[in-house]
Amino acid sequence: MSKKPRLRLTAFCALLACAASAFAQDSQKLDRQFQSAVAQYDAGQFTEAAAQLEGLLPRAPDSFEIHELLGQSYASLSRDDKAIEHLQAAVRLKPDSGAARTNLAASLSHAGKIALAGEQFRKALELEPRSFLANHNLGEFLIQSGKLADALPFLESAQRINPASYDNGYDLAQACFLTGRLDEARRVVQSLLDKKDTAELHDLLGQIEEKDGKFIAAANEFQTAARTDPSEANLFDWGSELLLHRAYEPAIQAFTEAARRYPNSPRVMIGLGMALDWRGRYDEAVKALLTAADLDPYDARCYLYLSKAYDNSPTQAEGAIQRFRRYAELKPGDALAQYYYAMSLWKGKRTEDSGTGLSAVESLLKKAIALDGALVDAQLQLGNLYAGQHQYAQSTPFHLRALELNPNLADAHYRLAQDYVHTGQKDRAQKEFDLYQKLRAEHLAEVDKERAEVQQFVYSEKAGSVPKP
Repeated sequence: MSKKPRLRLTAFCALLACAASAFAQDSQKLDRQFQSAVAQYDAGQFTEAAAQLEGLLPRAPDSFEIHELLGQSYASLSRDDKAIEHLQAAVRLKPDSGAARTNLAASLSHAGKIALAGEQFRKALELEPRSFLANHNLGEFLIQSGKLADALPFLESAQRINPASYDNGYDLAQACFLTGRLDEARRVVQSLLDKKDTAELHDLLGQIEEKDGKFIAAANEFQTAARTDPSEANLFDWGSELLLHRAYEPAIQAFTEAARRYPNSPRVMIGLGMALDWRGRYDEAVKALLTAADLDPYDARCYLYLSKAYDNSPTQAEGAIQRFRRYAELKPGDALAQYYYAMSLWKGKRTEDSGTGLSAVESLLKKAIALDGALVDAQLQLGNLYAGQHQYAQSTPFHLRALELNPNLADAHYRLAQDYVHTGQKDRAQKEFDLYQKLRAEHLAEVDKERAEVQQFVYSEKAGSVPKP
């Protein structure tokens, strides 16, 4: 989920209330020292609080309050082992305290002891089944564990107990959205908006409307989120929504504003480059994508879209080749990196009269194939390279291999047909030409290919995956 779940720790007001009773038989000095430790904790001076409490513990080893506060102090210092030690002691001293079990669960979760944390969160809820925090904390714990469907009943219970809770409502709406309960997610968000109008709620509502296929409503919500809070994420979501639905000019405006505010964001520059490319402003598109490549030289997505924009912008060959070369050097074991570099070099050589330099292209394509024999584009282009040099005996196997990998690749059928024409195999050539014509007639409209490519970028960005060419 884009918004990290938040686990809340129990307040320590109760500690102050029962401190006098806990130390009634001890000296006033001991009581003052404990009160001082509480004050230091409340002031964020966790190291000082822990040191003072450690000094008190030998004089009151069975004090629930000291163990609890000491455990919380160590938890605030990210000293998980010490925190767990004292919070477990507090639970042993007061096993019926839901707050103590919640605090222990939070530290166990932070330490990566997920199963033990889950046990404590559930025990806390058993002790206090009508507690908002017990239901909310268990729900958020399950979200953190990736169990969205399991989290929903507890978040719903918490929402019934306290419908005014913004944080629980937001998490409930996100969980509903991610589990496909769009109507419920929309209802929860709209209810929250009545109480608190925030950019993140509009952004979430935009995601809900987008998933429900309501483009205009989604675009309006993303726009509202971006105008309310022009963060990098909100501007990116707005531009991406416009891009997804081929509203290229508005998308360019949105990404341009995002680039002005966040010039060091690679994904913003990629989005701007794609919008410019699809609008036919190829030189500007390449410039934006070159900038993105410099911002994050390892981002595979950038090079995929740069390779496409570069095909329509021959004036920037030097800059493009430089970036593809760098990427190939950074990723020597990546087949796509070698393929992109090969194709950038080849495009740079196509305006030359001689075949000088094509040996480097051949070598890189062979390397790409050696790294990934299923990379169909590399197979096709190596065949094309040989065919361009009239080496049809060498081009034919690569065109055949490309068709083994993708029988519906129209260009491969056309190239293979040419191989057969030049080697005198007219019947085979005619068969391949017929297949080529059939596939071209059945091919999706170019605008649909554009949409698929844009979707690939937007959704891979949100999922953190790498798109394929």
